[in-house]
Amino acid sequence: MIAVEEALALVLDNSFPLKETEIIPINQCLNRNLAKAVEAPIDLPSFRLSSMDGYALCLHQSNSYSIVYEVKAGDAANPSLKIGECVRIFTGAVVPDSADAVIMQEKTIRKEDQLTIETPVNKGQNIRLAGSQVQKGDFPLEKGQVLQASGLAFLKSLGISEVEVVRSPKVTIIITGNELMPSSEPLTRGKIYESNSILLQAALHQQGIENQLVSFAEDSLKATISALKKAFLSADVVLVSGGISVGDYDFVKQALKELEVKEIFYKVRQRPGKPLFFGKKDQGFVFALPGNPASTLSCFYVYVLPLIARLKGSKSDGLIRASIPLAHDFSSEEPRALFLKATVQNQNVSILDRQHSSMLVSFAKANALVYIPEQGVRLKKGALVETLLLPNTILT
Repeated sequence: MIAVEEALALVLDNSFPLKETEIIPINQCLNRNLAKAVEAPIDLPSFRLSSMDGYALCLHQSNSYSIVYEVKAGDAANPSLKIGECVRIFTGAVVPDSADAVIMQEKTIRKEDQLTIETPVNKGQNIRLAGSQVQKGDFPLEKGQVLQASGLAFLKSLGISEVEVVRSPKVTIIITGNELMPSSEPLTRGKIYESNSILLQAALHQQGIENQLVSFAEDSLKATISALKKAFLSADVVLVSGGISVGDYDFVKQALKELEVKEIFYKVRQRPGKPLFFGKKDQGFVFALPGNPASTLSCFYVYVLPLIARLKGSKSDGLIRASIPLAHDFSSEEPRALFLKATVQNQNVSILDRQHSSMLVSFAKANALVYIPEQGVRLKKGALVETLLLPNTILT
């Protein structure tokens, strides 16, 4: 059994970016990683533009100007202004070459075609210069950059319609357990509704992984070997849910051994998720996750997510980690490291009730995990604790 830090280091040390890339339309690139840096094909903005609704001035000593023209956003006009002349202009419109500054309309008085300005004006005021955001030939987005909504919009503003991204990892999910039933059927004695498939699918989808297959294997060595053998044919990552403990009907560890999967580690000194297996088969990886839902998701966030990120070409180590003050006292005698469901709010973190590995209700309310190192702790309110922010968590 190894420590959490050693297990995570082994995951990262064995990770590598996938070599295959693809060129796809940017509207399909959300959460994808750039395979190479993006070169700007144009200046952005590509012309001098007004950042205000107001008047573009050809400056002189007086505070009085003659209005000779109007330029709206999208107009190509370039009126030649004489000293003391100005044009009515709107936000985003091209500033005439002969204009020195733009004054916002709230700081002026207009009477027909005469304008009086009420405050001093500096040369270049309220004018965004061509290339002030990005210059043609620059590389504003680096290799490995994760494309979020803002990145896609930025590419669009450069006139870029498609980019080269790292191929999305292919993931196969194998669900084991004779006690599991689909939610479409009435629940019978001794059975439970299966939920880990949607749990893992949703967590992968959140990372932009659409290439997923889900299969179910009964609790037998033959069925487990068959499911794993099929998964290894096409998957970059195989996630097995359940069957990795030491019970009489837990066959995953034996099946992995018979398929000559290289064991990188098995069992981590943590709660939940002690019976976690990480291994490698040829160029593919396999995580055998504990079957309890909270254990499954905790292990996914802490170990699987960093591997997925590295395969996609990112340098990320997984979830964002922050030191956040505890909202209450907390103590534990647990000798193993803990990943505790928690909520971050008002710049504090609260550890939730119902931390058992089988309980998803607390995870459903959580937006973070609090990491407590091995050997137990006694913490007072306000103590800083290492907090892993779940995807889409916003600190308030």
